[in-house]
Amino acid sequence: MRKSRFTEAQIIGMLKEQEAGLPTSELCRKHGLSPATFYKLKAKYGGMELSDAKRLKQLEDENAKLKRLLADAMLDNVVLKDLLGKP
Repeated sequence: MRKSRFTEAQIIGMLKEQEAGLPTSELCRKHGLSPATFYKLKAKYGGMELSDAKRLKQLEDENAKLKRLLADAMLDNVVLKDLLGKP
């Protein structure tokens, strides 16, 4: 997955600017992003504070780690079943 050019703090700052009354088109031009990207970020980070965004990032990282561990365990399980099933 591609890493964002903006930090969580910058994204939340942009959202606060838009909430303060800056038009979306002007905000996008100012920060160099497309309106589609802005609305995608708004859907993900809208209404959050910086601490909430950092906690979200931690949870996403932990979730990815747990998914990898589960996939490894399932693969080991399949290999063991194959070994035990064939005499």
